[in-house]
Amino acid sequence: MVESVDLVFDNDRYTVTHFQASNEFLEFIEKHYLEIDCLILQNEPILSSIAHRLCLEGRFLPAVILQPTDRGANNSNPLLYHKAAIYFSVAQLDRLIPTIDKAIAQFLSLSPTERFIQRTSDFLESTKDPSQSLMDRQRRLSEKLKERLGYLGVYYKRNPQFYLRNQNPSEREQSIAQLKSSYREIILNYFSDTSDLNQKIDEFVNLSFFADISVTYVVEIHMELIDEFSKQLKLEGRNEEILLDYRLTLIDIIAHLCEMYRRSIPREP
Repeated sequence: MVESVDLVFDNDRYTVTHFQASNEFLEFIEKHYLEIDCLILQNEPILSSIAHRLCLEGRFLPAVILQPTDRGANNSNPLLYHKAAIYFSVAQLDRLIPTIDKAIAQFLSLSPTERFIQRTSDFLESTKDPSQSLMDRQRRLSEKLKERLGYLGVYYKRNPQFYLRNQNPSEREQSIAQLKSSYREIILNYFSDTSDLNQKIDEFVNLSFFADISVTYVVEIHMELIDEFSKQLKLEGRNEEILLDYRLTLIDIIAHLCEMYRRSIPREP
């Protein structure tokens, strides 16, 4: 497949980078996101998880998805990435370059709002489990809290120079961006079976604690993100009540952070 695709391109005009391992592919996109014109993806079982990861991270790019010869391009293909992606039969590789141009044109006609709506909707569909009652989720929250807070140590030696209010404008902007990005990851994965969710929450709380972030500011971050999701769901005509369940996420974070602050107070001898 790689050799066949390479034969299509004029090396004087195109730079093509190949990947066999998904982790290397994702790392490359993370580092060179703004330099990539189009993705050429082979439609294999692992593509679904890769595309889902790209959507969750907001990494949307023009894409051509190569189909096995026996399937070709048809209208029954599942939406693996975004609706501007083009499915293309490997039997027609001589038409690959104009197909890439078409994929780029279709992607440019896809508005940023449409991209975000799809990402939000896919995320909510994948995390919403109708069989899981609110009581089940509350019980799960309680178990997670006990698991995390049980091994928290005593923290009280913080360096004031790392406090958000004491950082210079550039550092403060970077810290705020990191906080919001970290909280978004928690929201996107909170009701999934992600094994590293506790680690993500620990990272967010630790960052908040050592930057001396107030609980009020955490609430603001939460409401800002939920408001984004709410607006996109309204535009799509979908029920936004599901977002109410994510109050549990906020309670979880606040409980964790408050416990950190409580334990940061030196005990009397």
